[in-house]
Amino acid sequence: MPAGRVLQLFKTLHRTRQQVFKNDARALEARIKINEEFKCNKTETSPKKIEELIKIGSDVELILRTSVIQGIHTDHNTLKLVPRKDLLIENVPYCDAPTQKQ
Repeated sequence: MPAGRVLQLFKTLHRTRQQVFKNDARALEARIKINEEFKCNKTETSPKKIEELIKIGSDVELILRTSVIQGIHTDHNTLKLVPRKDLLIENVPYCDAPTQKQ
């Protein structure tokens, strides 16, 4: 049932957009682009093409969720990064002597 998957992807992209671009009115306008892309392809009937479009949308959502960090200009030459908690990972100490796998 691709219609359900398409709707779920649409909602997920918008949720991700809201989290990634929180408090950034200009970037939040990405909703217009998301809506345009879905509207442009709403009459697509080819299952292969629909799967391809779902894959592209899923990849975009993954990149936004895992790779985009918000930056805020604080003055002329300074940019403050605002990472989301889900992007922060535990710092693993470096080990000079790798252990042998058993």
